[in-house]
Amino acid sequence: MFQKSDKVHKGVASRGMAQFQEMMRQQLENSMHTELENLLDTTTGVEREVSKKDVEGFKKLFHRFLQVKGPSVEWIKIQRPPEDSIQPYDKIAARGLPDNVADCLNKLVVVKLNGGLGTSMGCKGPKSLISVRNENTFLDLTVQQIEHLNKTYNTDVPLVLMNSFNTDEDTKKILQKYTHHRVKIHTFNQSRYPRINKDSLLPVATSLHMTGQNAEAWYPPGHGDIYASFYNSHLLDKLIEQGKEYIFVSNIDNLGATVDLHILHHLVSQPNGKRCEFIMEVTDKTRADVKGGTLIQYEGKLRLLEIAQVPKAHVDEFKSVSKFKIFNTNNLWISLAAIKRLQEQNAMDMEIIVNPKTLDGGQNVIQLETAVGAAIKSFDNALGINVPRSRFLPVKTTSDLLLVMSNLYSLDAGCLTMSPKREFPTTPHVKLGSSFTKVQEYLTRFESIPDILELDHLTVSGDVTFGKNVSLKGTVIIIANHGDRIDIPAGSMLENKIVSGNLRILDH
Repeated sequence: MFQKSDKVHKGVASRGMAQFQEMMRQQLENSMHTELENLLDTTTGVEREVSKKDVEGFKKLFHRFLQVKGPSVEWIKIQRPPEDSIQPYDKIAARGLPDNVADCLNKLVVVKLNGGLGTSMGCKGPKSLISVRNENTFLDLTVQQIEHLNKTYNTDVPLVLMNSFNTDEDTKKILQKYTHHRVKIHTFNQSRYPRINKDSLLPVATSLHMTGQNAEAWYPPGHGDIYASFYNSHLLDKLIEQGKEYIFVSNIDNLGATVDLHILHHLVSQPNGKRCEFIMEVTDKTRADVKGGTLIQYEGKLRLLEIAQVPKAHVDEFKSVSKFKIFNTNNLWISLAAIKRLQEQNAMDMEIIVNPKTLDGGQNVIQLETAVGAAIKSFDNALGINVPRSRFLPVKTTSDLLLVMSNLYSLDAGCLTMSPKREFPTTPHVKLGSSFTKVQEYLTRFESIPDILELDHLTVSGDVTFGKNVSLKGTVIIIANHGDRIDIPAGSMLENKIVSGNLRILDH
């Protein structure tokens, strides 16, 4: 008797708790809506209309954030993807190319994610405007690649840049220089969302303006925002009307992300009932890529698993190269018609990434983000293609910059190709110390970029400079202790050497 009564009481208690939590969620959501309406009232006209769309998008994201209970994946349900769901690139390429390459290309739009600033490399303004090779910027190389395609095949592949409020103005100014290039360039802006106080979960902004304290109150909500922003900009519909069928999306700082005709042919040659709506390029994981998102099978669907979603107890397992052998390059091929359908059905399903930040004044905030690749589970007949490592060449640091500026690569029509003189296809592991972090400092430390064709590993730490025509081979470690300086003399050849202490070369 008592046992039954206890169960009833527990059931009532848990229902009561659930109702209380739902009431608290509702109150919080109402408070958020009130705050957002107050922010909208701080502006008028066109700016208000643009901001209204952003506010609507943020309301949906915040609602989903409040609904999330527990982890987004149950580790026990994770399975390896079926064999045929990740195809080797060689198998795709073995089919050859059709006679009508131009017909394939005329169905394509190239989209570059251009929302990031160059601050991590000590540069102001958009990252895409940093010079990476022979005075060419990331954007220059992209334009050259697409122009070369359009001229070679007599096609009309447009370039679309997804800017953020951080990069839009500077990017638009620079686009004038490409007026006479054979590439149509379009831009649209990703959303501008309010950062929220970690404790109150309400916006820290006091107005929609980006001045004073409010400059830090807003953020672009990750590249998963591409679907809604692209759709809302009406550019998606315009491109579909022009007969475009697929977009090739990649980060603008990935110099390996060029248009691949074999992958494009594979996409457009599928029979209608089996049309592949989403291809994710993945590549084999090395020790350097342990944090990269991977593809898994989950509840019967191909799904992207990011390290942020992994329960703490399983992080080491996630990083294991033996269990999760591939990672997402963020080179994606996506059907335009499918994006339109999923947006209109409100069926685009992406996990929310909660990104904690501390503002300059010390205030703790969170920003809610999504990742473009996470939507893979929403698309029909999604596929992974295991591509060569050469299609993943991101430039995130000056260590990466050293590689792409060196004789390891040759530049042709905006594309970087590894030198045939390199005996093995892997890139050297380069680790430049804090004296090299900013691009300007890095450039002053090299009179010319060393020959690294035969380099395996380079570590440089402290106050080190390199003279002209230096050659580095095997494993080279150069460490200048605090207060010391090392000048590597012009014409030096260092092979499997450790250099430390103090070496000054003075002009006389």
